[in-house]
Amino acid sequence: MMAGLQTAKKDLRRRMRDVLKNIPNESILNQSKVATNKLFSLSEYQNAKRIGVYLSMPFGELATTSIIQDALTNGKEVFIPYIHSIESPSTQKKTSIMDMLALGSMEEFRGLEPDKWGIPSLKETQVINRKNCLGGYGVQSLKAEEQATHGLDLIVMPGMAFDPELRRLGHGKGYYDHFLTRYSKQEADSKPSKMPFLGEKAARFTVGTTKKHSLTRPHTVALSLKEQVLPPTEEIPVADHDWPLDAIIVGDDQFFVHKR
Repeated sequence: MMAGLQTAKKDLRRRMRDVLKNIPNESILNQSKVATNKLFSLSEYQNAKRIGVYLSMPFGELATTSIIQDALTNGKEVFIPYIHSIESPSTQKKTSIMDMLALGSMEEFRGLEPDKWGIPSLKETQVINRKNCLGGYGVQSLKAEEQATHGLDLIVMPGMAFDPELRRLGHGKGYYDHFLTRYSKQEADSKPSKMPFLGEKAARFTVGTTKKHSLTRPHTVALSLKEQVLPPTEEIPVADHDWPLDAIIVGDDQFFVHKR
């Protein structure tokens, strides 16, 4: 079952890579403007004080630079992905995970160096004294009882493909799904009197049916090129550990949102 699911995901990623590499840059720029303006109109964005934003590749996905600029200009705290390795306690092997760390200014953003995919990225030397959205600094987040300000109100997420039922196909590393699982567990652990952690599946059901930020995770909005949205006859293959989205903004002005 799981092997078949992984094969289906791999096949869809391969198909989407072929589609994305043929989209003209001008179309991506135009779609980015449309999607960005829609994001700016959402009350969830306007009211957010702390947001996480993916940093876009130079091709094949909607650009986020203007989102970062607008958020910083309007006094929002902006957190960006930082990928690093940790040793798994169970396997003693290195595994790669994502934290969301604070970005100080547009000047700092412009000084970020591209990684092997062309994505602007923090260097290891820039991390140690930088605020972590989960609390603390760098990649050493604090225990729940030691945290002061932490959390995110909204996170702008990337993906390779989407469907109208708010399913998302990532790039295959699981960074965002694992991050949301860590986030949800930490929020539940920090407020045990309100909601004990019931496991990943129960937590996902809870976040999909309520808007109590205190016991779940940020409002999740994905940005999608029109070419990344599957037709109604097809859906994204998902597993239990794949988190559903709250909304998808498409570059041709389509908008899919969770109905409450």
